[in-house]
Amino acid sequence: MSTKKNKTPVIVTTAHRGVFFGYATAPDDAESIRIENARMVVYWSPDVRSVVGLAANGPTKACRIGPAAPAIVLRNVTAVIECSDEAAKKFEAQVWSA
Repeated sequence: MSTKKNKTPVIVTTAHRGVFFGYATAPDDAESIRIENARMVVYWSPDVRSVVGLAANGPTKACRIGPAAPAIVLRNVTAVIECSDEAAKKFEAQVWSA
C-alpha cells in the first residue's frame, strides 16, 4: 500500500451522509478523524458499485470528486475504509464530470 507523507489513503463516511477521501494516520475507533489532502465525494456513479467500490477501485469518469483541501476534521465517523493504491491514484486525478 502506498502512502502520502506516511499516511494511509482512506474513504471516511459520516453519520451526516458525507463521504470523503484523504490521508490519515492509524485510523481507529474514534468518532472523529483528521484527514489531509481531503476531497469530498459529491457523487459516485453506479458502475463504482458502492462506497467500498470507491475504496477498492477508485472513482470513474462519471463521478464527482471535489478539489482537495489541505486538511479536514470529520466528526460522527461511521466508517474508515482503507483505499487501494489504484483507488488513491484515481482520487488524486481529481475526477469531476460536467
